Amino acid sequence: MPTERHRKIAQNSLLLKSFPQEIREMVLGKSSWREYDRGETLFLQGETAQAVHIVTDGWVKLYRIAPNGGEAVVNVFTKGESFGEAVAFRGQAYPVSAEAVTSCEVMRIPSVAILEAMRKDPDIAVTVLASTFAHLHSLVSQLEQLKAQTGPQRVAEFLLELCEQETGSCKVTLPYDKFLIAGRLGMKPESLSRSFARLKTVGVHVVRNVAEIDDIDRLRAFSEEDPVEAWHKS
Repeated sequence: MPTERHRKIAQNSLLLKSFPQEIREMVLGKSSWREYDRGETLFLQGETAQAVHIVTDGWVKLYRIAPNGGEAVVNVFTKGESFGEAVAFRGQAYPVSAEAVTSCEVMRIPSVAILEAMRKDPDIAVTVLASTFAHLHSLVSQLEQLKAQTGPQRVAEFLLELCEQETGSCKVTLPYDKFLIAGRLGMKPESLSRSFARLKTVGVHVVRNVAEIDDIDRLRAFSEEDPVEAWHKS
């Protein structure tokens, strides 16, 4: 059974936070929780989806294997984020595989539990749609980055998402290895290394898995520049 800490994280997730308390407790009561070691598989592409997952600690990646054998990272999720809604409710095959990027804790909510909740309160369907839309919006944003931003700008935006403050200087710990960061940003590892090197010109210094940002506003301005100007400044 999930601990109280796991329950609170799940309750505050985008998927569950708008559920009425009684129904939320019902859903959580039918859920299970487990720990995964780094590199452990949650599910594989092609398996029948029967549950929605909420990460309560650590990081999980969704990926596909391309025909040439290469791995394409679709998304990465962390504490309080859910995935698998769209296919779970229809009992379809997972279009991706899921793997623990770090040691992590994941809550598994059977799709039948949420379907029962929707029958009891049809308004819950709106919340589920909002969660699914959030995933779609994230994928659209990633596509926009690939089309409209240079590699260094994509890395800059990734670092900005990790910042816990809006202005000033800060240090952020890269949440997972650089190979995965490159895949998440649609880059090759060597391109990521070059991008980190270019970001030194806007006050970013990376030592192992820690990035020191001299000025968040300066980095944000760089990420929003016209790509041609950004390349010249890099």
